[in-house]
Amino acid sequence: MARKVVAIVGTYRKARTIDSAVDEILKGAEAHGAETVKIDLIDKHVEFCRNCRSCTQEDDVGVRAECVQEDDMAAILEQVDGADALVLASPVNFFRATAVMKRFTERLLVYVYWPWGKGGPKLRIRRPGKKAVTVTSSACPAFVGRIFIRAPLSLLKTAARCMGAKVQKSLYFGLAAKSEDATLKKKSLLKAYRAGEELIS
Repeated sequence: MARKVVAIVGTYRKARTIDSAVDEILKGAEAHGAETVKIDLIDKHVEFCRNCRSCTQEDDVGVRAECVQEDDMAAILEQVDGADALVLASPVNFFRATAVMKRFTERLLVYVYWPWGKGGPKLRIRRPGKKAVTVTSSACPAFVGRIFIRAPLSLLKTAARCMGAKVQKSLYFGLAAKSEDATLKKKSLLKAYRAGEELIS
């Protein structure tokens, strides 16, 4: 049975840096027999989390509780739950992940048990069984972004853990704003492709 890789993409610009990197990762996975699904968050109806915490109250609900909101989020998470590996991708916007990625990650509270009166949350998935790759890009050089703009990477890593995945590789592409139609160089595309290969190895 083919392994399944699901990519959650939080960019606003298709066919540019983040989108191209994700496509190459999925190509690398497909070359080794994986089934892949790419989910562009800008094309989905995902409501903001109301922080009602209705989804966090019951303990024995499996890996994920149900949200009271009716939108595309449940269908997205069904894909996630059925995956063997994840790709989480977002460019840096104002020193953070994009708003669409942040909106998605806030809705991951369904993977948390946190009834009223308890001091802190507990992840429903105790031991991560999936692999994950995170992808980020920014206008600054990659080494500068990794050191000084850590919030997006941290968010994606935490999101992966909530969904039962452990990040095995983080790709950071810098100098992504040199021109309006900037794309990845061949070397960077190869790095992404190899990350896809490693994701299902």
